This record gives sequence, structure tokens and C-alpha cells, in this order.
Amino acid sequence: MTGAGRGLGAAIAVAFAEAGADVLIASRTTAELDKVAERVADAGRRAHVVTADLSDATAAGALAAAARDEFGRLDIVVNNVGGALPKPLLDTTAADLEAAFRFNVSNTHALTTAAVPIMLETAGGGSIINVTSMMGRAPGRAFAAYGTAKAALAHYTRLTAMDLCPRIRVNAIAPGSIVTSALEVVAANDAVRTPMEQATPLRRLGEPEDVAAAALYLASAAGGFITGKVLEVDGGLIAPNLDIPIPDL
Repeated sequence: MTGAGRGLGAAIAVAFAEAGADVLIASRTTAELDKVAERVADAGRRAHVVTADLSDATAAGALAAAARDEFGRLDIVVNNVGGALPKPLLDTTAADLEAAFRFNVSNTHALTTAAVPIMLETAGGGSIINVTSMMGRAPGRAFAAYGTAKAALAHYTRLTAMDLCPRIRVNAIAPGSIVTSALEVVAANDAVRTPMEQATPLRRLGEPEDVAAAALYLASAAGGFITGKVLEVDGGLIAPNLDIPIPDL
């Protein structure tokens, strides 16, 4: 489980533990991981904490062997690390695009390719879940790097699902606006939050537990006939509900 120190990754780790799984949790901040590990322990399961800079593909790939060494098997991989800050198009450099692709796609590929042989050897198969974004399918201003990378991750999910079937299922979750630390400023400002809620068909912003429930579904037998799909957990959005204030050309 990458990006598990807070937000979506933490919620998914706890949901998996509550469903009976031991979990490897990884991020850059040990103190955050330790808090998540306590919640996993409260659910009666074990958490193996790995502090690593997951912007490094080598570090991401090493997590698969760490899970095998700690638990003796690897059934599920959740690729949750990624991101890129909004930036006006003409200020977005080729280096920005390349960095977004590396962080969102290349690192997912590194962990996936390291994990698959271990999953086949120790569990006979399993489930891989990638966390993309609704910005990978809906156009929005200032998201050229982020949206392009997340769109690539969504299609990477479809392609790898075909390569790995029938023994390993590969799916993705595309969250909309979820109240995590990335949206703390929005959540605390009614003048910004209320229009976002009104622009969302379900009239609220998402919670990390909404995404965790989707991940649990895709990882479990309930989602056993699903592969190569992107599950949209976005309150029904068909367009972004956050307008980045940049001037027209």
C-alpha cells in the first residue's frame, strides 16, 4: 500500500485490516505511518511500516519483496502514490509533464512488475488497484500535467489487466473531490466548498472512506469478475467542480 500515511491510503489500509488483512504501509513520514499502524492494530491485524521516498521507482518496487518477507505472501497491491500541482498550461514545461508521468505511472509500473511474480508464487494470483483521478477523463484548467498522467494511468490499468489475466485482476479507482489534506483549505472555506458541493450531483464532497469501500470491493470476491475497469468514485461528476482561477488567453 503506497501513500498510506494519511488520506486515501490510510483509509484503504484500515478498511483492509477491518476486513481481515495484514498490510504493508509505505510513505515518507514515519510518524504518520505509525498512527495508521495503530489503527490497523486496533482492528486486530498487523501493519508493517516502510518509510521510503516513493517518488523513487526503485523504492516503490522494493515494497513487494518487503511484503513477502514480512507476511509470507502478497495478494493485493494498491498503487496510491502520485500527484502534480495545478499550473497554467503555458507555465507547464516538458519537465513537468515528465515528472508527473514518472510519479503517477512509472512508479506504479515499478511496483506492479516487482509484485506480480511474488503474487503468483505466494498467492497464485491476486488483485492490483491503481488510484487515478476523475481529472484523467474530464477536462479542467491548469491540470495538463496531472490529468494527462492520470489518464495514462487509467489506460495502463486496462492494458496490464489484459497482460495479467486470468490470474491477476487489475482495476483502478478514479476519485473526484475527496476531503483529504490536499483539500483542507477548501473544506474549511464555505465560500469555496459550497459551490463545489452544489456542482456535485450527490451534493457533497467525498470522504476517504468512500474510496476505501471501493478498493475493498475491487480487492474482494465481490469484485471477482471485474478486471481492466476504472471505478469512478466522484459523486456523479461529469466535469470538474473546482475552477482554477486563471485568466483567459
